[in-house]
Amino acid sequence: MKKAGLVVFFLIFTAGVWSQAVRKYSNEFLNIGVDAASLAMANAVTASSSDVNSGYWNPAGLVHLEDNELALMHASYFANIALYDYAAFATPIDDRSALGVSLIRFGVDDILNTTQLIDANGNIDYNRIRLFSTADYAFTLSYARELPVQGLNLGANAKVIRRIIGDFASSWGFGFDFGLQYASGKWNFGLMARDITTSVNTWTIDEEQFATISNAVEGQNQDLPETLEITIPKLQLGIARNWEIHYDYTIKAEVDLMMRFTQTNDILSSSSVSATPAAGVEFGYTGIVFLRAGVGNFQELTQLDGSSRIGFQPNIGVGFQYRGIHIDYALTDIGDQSAAVYSNIFSLKLDWELFR
Repeated sequence: MKKAGLVVFFLIFTAGVWSQAVRKYSNEFLNIGVDAASLAMANAVTASSSDVNSGYWNPAGLVHLEDNELALMHASYFANIALYDYAAFATPIDDRSALGVSLIRFGVDDILNTTQLIDANGNIDYNRIRLFSTADYAFTLSYARELPVQGLNLGANAKVIRRIIGDFASSWGFGFDFGLQYASGKWNFGLMARDITTSVNTWTIDEEQFATISNAVEGQNQDLPETLEITIPKLQLGIARNWEIHYDYTIKAEVDLMMRFTQTNDILSSSSVSATPAAGVEFGYTGIVFLRAGVGNFQELTQLDGSSRIGFQPNIGVGFQYRGIHIDYALTDIGDQSAAVYSNIFSLKLDWELFR
């Protein structure tokens, strides 16, 4: 049990604070996504997002708000080990601008800390086991405004990031996002640049706690990790189109391209930039019932025998809307194509239309 507890602790500790300041994967909980309707479309909503959740997907979309909106979402990952919660509120300022706020928490609670399981005399004492939690938080303030060019909207996010790993380490971070949307007829175009100035996390490490595990595994954890962590920018481009069929039926389709400015296992990858496409479609009936599907996260995966294959993540979902109440559901990663675990995601959105 001691070895298992140490492994869990080391994985969490090194995931939060690694020895390199600039990392390919940093603050990854901010890349999961929000809103079951958007997740069902495989996150391909950069160009079409136009509600309270635009604060996450593309803040430029907030200008489409007609009244106050509130969004809530809860999801669990890794067989309910990790919990993911999201809340957002947005309001129009005037007929040309809007403001939004959101809070995200991704956490694992009640982790066994068995680093002190064996006492100084070599005896196993289960009373020495303690519980701790690791949690990531992000608070985002969003602003959007229509520009003088017809159909062109601008949005920006300022975000504060708080990450906590029990009593062992914690950090504060900040960053900025920038978004654009342009509408021409039934076509919509979107751009979302995340962490445009890089996002910076500054870690504080409890040296006494670190000393208790610094020699637990020979040759590992000998030196304190660096306390500065930098998240490199990411870019998402999207194009969407809407169709209306005999008034009762609607179709919305979008194709996005997600880009990182580093080499990864995305299907389009070079030493300087990597990219993966995503596509989503939504069928609506009388503006009340919606059926959604999407596919994305195309990755080149290496198998045990050394061969490679293309993995991808298909999603589906349904939605219901009535008088300002929106209830959405998404089932993500169907068929386990990318070796992940599928998740059931529910979200709720309230439009102040409900009170009018």
